[in-house]
Amino acid sequence: MSIYILGMFVNFFGVALLIKATLGAGFWTALFVGLSDRLGFTVGIWYAIFQLIFIFVNGWLMKQKPEVRALLPLVLESLILDFWVEIVFKNMTMASAPFLVQLALLLIGVTFSALGVSIYILPQLPRAPVDQLFLVVAKRFNLSLRVSQTAIALTTSISAFFIGGPVGLGTAAGVAFAGIMIQYFYTYGYPLYYLYHPNYRERFTPVL
Repeated sequence: MSIYILGMFVNFFGVALLIKATLGAGFWTALFVGLSDRLGFTVGIWYAIFQLIFIFVNGWLMKQKPEVRALLPLVLESLILDFWVEIVFKNMTMASAPFLVQLALLLIGVTFSALGVSIYILPQLPRAPVDQLFLVVAKRFNLSLRVSQTAIALTTSISAFFIGGPVGLGTAAGVAFAGIMIQYFYTYGYPLYYLYHPNYRERFTPVL
């Protein structure tokens, strides 16, 4: 359970840095902000709506019952994201910082976000529906984590752009590099993690 929570904290640390870099939100965040601006409701409400929808989408793709346990990470992730954005980095602003500083923050954010996802998908514990989605798509269509994540990120980014979400360099970086980094961190992190958890045999085997 500790590695599960650690992965969430690392992931949303990276997400918070991406937001603070002000060079364009991550693809999911850009979509939710665009929906909030156009249709009302808060970003958090749209986050919850899509998470609930994907619980059923994931079940349909895998031809099994919706995983109600996925509500657990939904709540945890909302709290952890608010911890980083609303408490730790609340007074941090990089809007007037030099571009190279913003760019460095953006790259660090993408890296930590991908690392966090790859950590928290290691244990056999409920995953947030939006994170479970790229695993489900990879399994269902026999794709690599990289290809699955990139395809979802690209589709989400295009949708965010057309509804007026804050699509920018940060969004492009997420589309281009998040899937590659998750695949890399997961592939090399798996042997280390299961070296200390030998009783657990089931895993997601990425297509390389």
